Amino acid sequence: MNEELLSALADLCEEKGIDKDVILDALEAALIAGYKRNFASAQNVSVELDRETGKLGVYAQKTVSEQVTDDQLQISLEDAKKLSGAFEIGDVVNIEVTPKDFGRIAAMTAKQVVTQRIREAERGIIFSEYTEKENEIVSGKIERIERGNVFIDIGKVEAMLPVNEQVEGEKYELGKIIHCYVSEVRNGTKGTQIVVSRSHPGLVKKMFQREVPEIQDGLVEIKSISREAGSRTKIAVYSADPDVDAQGSCIGPKGMRVQTIGDELNDEKIDIVKWSEDPVEFISAALSPSKVLSVDINEEEKSAKVTVPEYQLSLAIGKSGQNVRLAARLTGWKIDISAGQE
Repeated sequence: MNEELLSALADLCEEKGIDKDVILDALEAALIAGYKRNFASAQNVSVELDRETGKLGVYAQKTVSEQVTDDQLQISLEDAKKLSGAFEIGDVVNIEVTPKDFGRIAAMTAKQVVTQRIREAERGIIFSEYTEKENEIVSGKIERIERGNVFIDIGKVEAMLPVNEQVEGEKYELGKIIHCYVSEVRNGTKGTQIVVSRSHPGLVKKMFQREVPEIQDGLVEIKSISREAGSRTKIAVYSADPDVDAQGSCIGPKGMRVQTIGDELNDEKIDIVKWSEDPVEFISAALSPSKVLSVDINEEEKSAKVTVPEYQLSLAIGKSGQNVRLAARLTGWKIDISAGQE
């Protein structure tokens, strides 16, 4: 080791965002193991690496004893006094035992330790960085597709879009830029693994937070969301400020905000409804675009019997029951629909 090598190591640690002392401590520990493996002329040893000059020394550690029974672990008081008159019984004496060719072992060990520690530190940094992005949106280019799973380059790592997080009918083509919701970040044996989703309701929620300034400023709040990916989403919004139109804010001027989100979701239909703490009002709004004549609620069962105009019954229920199903998820109420006269 020398000053130039230490300087280069310091530059590398700064570039990678790694504490230099962590690597040097690990290097010292590895050199102790290397010494014992190759020389073993002492049992208790320490390795000291001067942080300024790079000078390396191996020291046998022996305890000052009245009676020496193991000369590899003990030293007599008489011999210790020859080294320094300050030593007393029970003190530990460091005796340099640095082998002549230890520098070669040190260089090989240093390379291995630095490589390993940098790899581990980079994994830790990446894991920490992407853990903060959990439940957020990331964008990247589709790099490859294997067994139906889509792998996306999102920067320092690849994210995986599993088959069960994909949207039926969406096409995933190599080179295409795609926006996904980070559903899970794992710290595996092969490094950080990021699982993303195109079907998670959180994707739509985050898109609205990104597109609508009133949501970013806290003037409009997303209260709940229900989604059948690739087909339809219902989102309930609210503003405590009577001067702020929560629905209008999310729709945007000439419908541009909701249209932008719809385009990113391949024309998925989005119903923006007004949230209310009154379940009658909220359930009525959730069944949009159908008109609601009456809502009879059962608080104990948290169920509601809803009457709609006969000519709008199919609209209220939706194709394959989708509209009422999404409304039930959005409100948290079980909903039964029947036809009635206006």
